[in-house]
Amino acid sequence: MKVFVTGGAGFIGSHLCENLLNRGDEVTAYDNLSLGRKEFLKPLLSRPSFSFVENDLLKDVDLAQRLKGYDLVFHLAANSDISLGSSRTDLDLKQSVMATYNLLEAMRGAGVGRLIFSSTSAIYGEAELKPTPETYGPLVPISFYGAGKLSAESLICAYAHHYGIRSWIYRFANVVGAHLTHGAIHDFLQRLKADPSVLKVLGDGRQRKSYLHVTDCIEGMLFGFHTAKDEVNLFNLASRGVTEVRWIAEQVVAQVNASARIEYGSEDRGWSGDVPYSWLDSGKLANLGWKAKVESSVAVEMSVREALQWQNRS
Repeated sequence: MKVFVTGGAGFIGSHLCENLLNRGDEVTAYDNLSLGRKEFLKPLLSRPSFSFVENDLLKDVDLAQRLKGYDLVFHLAANSDISLGSSRTDLDLKQSVMATYNLLEAMRGAGVGRLIFSSTSAIYGEAELKPTPETYGPLVPISFYGAGKLSAESLICAYAHHYGIRSWIYRFANVVGAHLTHGAIHDFLQRLKADPSVLKVLGDGRQRKSYLHVTDCIEGMLFGFHTAKDEVNLFNLASRGVTEVRWIAEQVVAQVNASARIEYGSEDRGWSGDVPYSWLDSGKLANLGWKAKVESSVAVEMSVREALQWQNRS
């Protein structure tokens, strides 16, 4: 296949590009490098079936022409700093909603008929039912990030109905692994790098969430793509179990500087819009025959090691 990956130089996107190339696909990574890093793609740049385009979905007037001839688009580009939405209220409107609209319009113009979209558990808000299935409602996101992703999902569904763009929408748990650019593990490592004596944690550390290793994330997306063939295919994508932020902090300190003290806040969440307890039910995908290989806490342990290895190489 010929595959176009928005956000291709980002955390998940860079891993995805390598996976697709290893499967024999021709891949283009597209990224404005606001969060993505070209260094993540360095091992791929010399491969003849790979190309990189630095551009922005909000500004690219040639996007439809650029997309002609592609079989599939992975849309991973978005703002991933959830807390930033509180101070920049138009950020997710632009990065999730308008960027997705521009991409869908370009796909329509170019005649590209298949889209895989990275959504999020944040669209559920503070769901009362846990683990939370795809059928849960009403959907009341509490962050601008979650609202933007939910709006993008709605646009995708409308384009699928009107223009036959078959879509696969994945609501991710917290994805972890090498090449992290955000999230608890990344933030903890950066804080300890700046001050090895103390790790300050936003919130009381009792926040509980599902963590999914990036290799499982990619395998789950590809499995659903090859297996589910509806007009719109919607799945939660998560591993087994949940992990406390307090436990993550302890793991990071143990591997970086065991003598560092950990300072917790007093709030039940890290910032306005943070969901303190999120646990996805991924049984729908499991019923088709796929389950994550790595459970939540093991994914965190692996990711701390991988992130440290990458940090030491950089």
